[in-house]
Amino acid sequence: MNNKELPNHLKYLEDNLNKMARTRMLYSIISIAAIILILATGTYVAEESNAGSFVRGIDNFFDYPIALFAKTFDAGFSWFGYVLDYVPDLLYTFNMALFSTIVGAILALILSVFASGNLIKNKTIVWTARRIMDICRAFPELVLAITLLYLLGRSPIPAVIAIIIHTAGALGKLFSEAIENADNKQIEGLESVGSSWLSRIRFGVLPQVMPILLSYGLLRAEINVRASTILGFVGAGGIGEQLNTLIQWNFGAKITAVMFLLILTITLLDYFSTFTRQKLIGGSFIIPKDK
Repeated sequence: MNNKELPNHLKYLEDNLNKMARTRMLYSIISIAAIILILATGTYVAEESNAGSFVRGIDNFFDYPIALFAKTFDAGFSWFGYVLDYVPDLLYTFNMALFSTIVGAILALILSVFASGNLIKNKTIVWTARRIMDICRAFPELVLAITLLYLLGRSPIPAVIAIIIHTAGALGKLFSEAIENADNKQIEGLESVGSSWLSRIRFGVLPQVMPILLSYGLLRAEINVRASTILGFVGAGGIGEQLNTLIQWNFGAKITAVMFLLILTITLLDYFSTFTRQKLIGGSFIIPKDK
């Protein structure tokens, strides 16, 4: 059936859909053109304002990684010794990230409960909890850590506090969304038989959302390992501080050893996250495919 044979109301709908599709296509073309124009203009301005050349920089972009791998190859089997040398620093960073994640996740769970409208009927409490989470995740860990360094001195404590604060805000937002999307029938059923508020959370909410919360928590652990590494550049210690020193002295083989340890840690955390999540939901462990 072609357009002419359609009833008037269907023809009207089809014409509007076609019009909307053309409009969307036009807006997409304009947006892409605007992005290209902004990138081209920004590159030109940066090129004129910079003493160096953006084009020359692109030509030399791969020189540094090539030099790193060349120094790694020259190190030979001693490179594996470098890897073992930095395992204690990796464990230091990992322990810092793990502790921060656990404490931050506990605070996030508490905040998320009070920020969930299906559990808390007082809108003032819900609003306050959500604003606290907004403030906690508004500032990056690096900014918080640098600020705390001036107050607490050069130690891992500022980094741990910064990661805990940001984790509480970021995970709290995700946890509250998971809780609000939980099935309310179980909560209402427990409420109808006179169960307490804590019992409704323990038996009606947590069993539904626990796999999601754990998945978010493990993902956050990966993020916090990277954050702990970055904070090592500002005095938090661990493998990040070692990496900063190695980059300054241009020890190519040792730099790749540290990077290898970081990539290996994140990969193992990814597999552990998938394995744990599958166990919780009763499935089998499947090695995740490349995304």
